[in-house]
Amino acid sequence: MSKSNQDWWPEKLNLSDLERNARDADPMDDFDYAAAFRELDLEAVKADIEEVMTTPQEWWPADYDHYGPFFIRMAWHSAGTYRASDGRGGAGGGQQRFAPLNSWPDNANLDKARRLLWPVKQKYGRSISWSDLMILAGNVAIESMGFYTFGFAGGREDDFEADESVDWGPETELETNERFEKAGEIQDGLGASVMGLIYVNPEGPDGQPDPMASAKNIRQTFSRMAMDDRQTAALIAGGHTFGKVHGADDPETAHGPEPEAAPIENMGLGWQSGAEAEAEGTTTSGIEGPWTASPTEWDMGYVDNLLDYEWEPERGPGGAWQWTPTDDALEGVAPDAQDPDESVTPMMLTTDIALKRDPDYREIMEEFQENPAAFGMAFAKAWYKLTHRDLGPAAELKRHILDTELTVPQLIRTAWASASTYRDSDKRGGANGARVRLEPQRSWEVNEPEELTTVLDTLEGIQTAFNDGRDDDNDVRVSLADLIVLGGHAAVERAAERAGHDVEVPFEPGRADATPERTDVDSFEALKPAADGFRNYRSGETDRPAEELLVDHSQLLTLTPEEMTVLVGGMRALGATYQDSDLGVLTDRPGTLSNDFFVTLLDMGTDWAPAEQNGVYKGRDRETGAVEWRATRFDLVFGSNSRLRAIAEVYATDDAEERFVSDFVDAWSKVMRLDRFDLDD
Repeated sequence: MSKSNQDWWPEKLNLSDLERNARDADPMDDFDYAAAFRELDLEAVKADIEEVMTTPQEWWPADYDHYGPFFIRMAWHSAGTYRASDGRGGAGGGQQRFAPLNSWPDNANLDKARRLLWPVKQKYGRSISWSDLMILAGNVAIESMGFYTFGFAGGREDDFEADESVDWGPETELETNERFEKAGEIQDGLGASVMGLIYVNPEGPDGQPDPMASAKNIRQTFSRMAMDDRQTAALIAGGHTFGKVHGADDPETAHGPEPEAAPIENMGLGWQSGAEAEAEGTTTSGIEGPWTASPTEWDMGYVDNLLDYEWEPERGPGGAWQWTPTDDALEGVAPDAQDPDESVTPMMLTTDIALKRDPDYREIMEEFQENPAAFGMAFAKAWYKLTHRDLGPAAELKRHILDTELTVPQLIRTAWASASTYRDSDKRGGANGARVRLEPQRSWEVNEPEELTTVLDTLEGIQTAFNDGRDDDNDVRVSLADLIVLGGHAAVERAAERAGHDVEVPFEPGRADATPERTDVDSFEALKPAADGFRNYRSGETDRPAEELLVDHSQLLTLTPEEMTVLVGGMRALGATYQDSDLGVLTDRPGTLSNDFFVTLLDMGTDWAPAEQNGVYKGRDRETGAVEWRATRFDLVFGSNSRLRAIAEVYATDDAEERFVSDFVDAWSKVMRLDRFDLDD
């Protein structure tokens, strides 16, 4: 096989993630999933899922004649890949259908769960995405077994290829572990503790039944998805109230290859032995048994069994470590999954025993046992958070804003600070809510808190004056979230006017202002950028090359290479750099929306060389030797990278400025409205 350019030059900046944003790899084109979902008869869909769930198939028999626990696992594992650090993973896109997730050991046999749901997907077609259907099936399953969820919000879009922007870890083999730092912490940016698992090894760290070590891993991995101890305990206890684990044999020898390695005649199904499919879960994890006496009912069985009985480790029939009760009280109290005339004894995982041995988790579990209603509420909230976190809320005002002493760069920086926290990976962040005025965002170094306070105080004064005396029900009122964006728009228009271009940046009101009480400070802290190439800011908290950080940020903003390029050039022309630095401001007229950045950057009359300051470069006039400009790698990459240089050349020609201004307005508008899911494209 021939080498790619990336193979030949591995240090070459990889733009593939942005190229994916540019090309149309989606057969659904611009289909509006949210609008289609709103037209669904949701109760009819749920009834069809319920019928599938309670109708066992010969080709894949159901445990206890009910696929409910199976569907809960599918939904959980679809949503559970989410990481708070970068917002990637999670249910959005239906990535469980693609490698590597479809072939992870932790997802063994979930290919059958999705295949069981195919008749429902086939019936409703594009009116419900796979990413919605998998989560909805989990909700229906929980409700079918006696629990009341907080409901379901749909409209997730489907992907049609694997998201290769996600870093799942450094390991080169599944079920291996090379991701812990010396201090015992999982490497930054990763969520799970083992390659190919959603969270942690159920046998215990490194396959050893050590509950306290397991508790440490559990706390780390669940915190990486922004779950606190109470939410973690509720999720584990609630999820393990249903179903069983499957380890009638050793998973190394019990079944065939995973889906991505299966022969073509398997038609996308993996983990099969020969021509005959195994009964559901004969061997999946290698651990065998149910947690409770009623695996298809919501009750307190899991909590009571865990706390009221003593457990000891033993090797199960699949050769894995699991825990068995030390007395006979639980002997044979549970039905066999396939033969109701047979009985089995409940078991526990090392991860379950961790909730009993760790003092903080145990305190929570004891509270749940004493107050079943509190347990139910905690599980309902945690389940909703787990499965819904990636859905993610003029002329007169412009004149008032521009009449203040606020500068174009100040307005641009504030609007960008508000909107650019958006992450398409989990639909969090963005301008809606105006959380830039709340902690933790208000104190982030990148947002220049002192300047931000000045801008926000001024805009709040305009907001108060505009809203005073207006009736909440009948008059138009302005939110600070809208006003921040509108201020940025007004600044862009003023800067374009200075360059001789009359433009109007589209503005759609309707954003709301969040409250501190509705802002999870710890969760939103994960949105804090280590760098923002658009403002030429870098904190020094990462060793990654600046240009890679710029591409990563752009990918989360769904930008194409062209959009990334024009935004950087425009922000530099506007002078919207961190602390009003001259870095990358390659123009003699900052605050004017010109194409000067590209003209100057590509001018052969300038010779660039590293400066004394790390990461900074000096641009000297070749004739005089005088230093004319200063820039960073965020800037020079648009001249050094062949793909980006080709785009920069488009904007650097003598006839390009009008095109540049138009493209900048389009890209700016896109970022400002990324979290406006109520708007049609």
